[in-house]
Amino acid sequence: MPRQFPIREVTVLSLNKTSDVSRITPTSKMASFGERSFNLQALFNFDHLDSRFQTHLKNVYSCLALGMLSAALGAYTHFVTGLGQWYFLTSIVSIGLMIWLASTRHSKEDVGKRVGIFTGFTFTSGISLGPLLELVIRIEPSIVSTALAGTAVIFICFSLAALLTKDRMFLYMGGILFSALGWLTLAGFLNIFFGSEMIFNIYIYGILLVFSGFVLFDTQLIIEKRRRGDEDFVWHAVDLFLDAIQIFRALLVILAKKEDDKKRRRN
Repeated sequence: MPRQFPIREVTVLSLNKTSDVSRITPTSKMASFGERSFNLQALFNFDHLDSRFQTHLKNVYSCLALGMLSAALGAYTHFVTGLGQWYFLTSIVSIGLMIWLASTRHSKEDVGKRVGIFTGFTFTSGISLGPLLELVIRIEPSIVSTALAGTAVIFICFSLAALLTKDRMFLYMGGILFSALGWLTLAGFLNIFFGSEMIFNIYIYGILLVFSGFVLFDTQLIIEKRRRGDEDFVWHAVDLFLDAIQIFRALLVILAKKEDDKKRRRN
């Protein structure tokens, strides 16, 4: 659907005091650059989190990285074997593994077992994602890498925002996010019968927005849970994995739809 963007005038403000301009020397520019470099280093400064939280977050993100690799392997398995065609079966297996993981308690003795269950869950999730990836590749192969890069940017930026905020203001977003997710789920279900493009667009862009918000919420919730003694980094990785995979799905659909509409207009 073509969109027309209004032309906006850009107003350039000039400096009235030439004396202020004359003060900008090469030396001052270098000093300013040095200060900016220092501030960029401060971007990854998590000194406000003590060693307990830093260690826990390392475990969470290490487990999440393992899950992402497992999901990628699962998606590749679909292309080789076509297992993703059995979407209903793989989805049931994936949900079953997640329930199994949720029913096991975190302990040092069971860490290996629970990581194995988590890996199986992410692997079957990757298989279930295979048919969508296959469809998108038929439209335009570059969409996959673009969606992957977009997911990484959104996830990293929102995670840093949550980690660098000393107060836990994003925890208050939980009620809004879960309520919005409920309405979007209802809209998506009803649209199966109505087939409205407007409802579909609201649904898919809403999913992208809501799960981006969940990255903020879940990241701070993980810190708060650890503060209260919850050391279950495997289940915390599940929360973030679900956020990332939904963002990736939404970007795939949005980009594929735009590319498909563009090709139809050309024809």
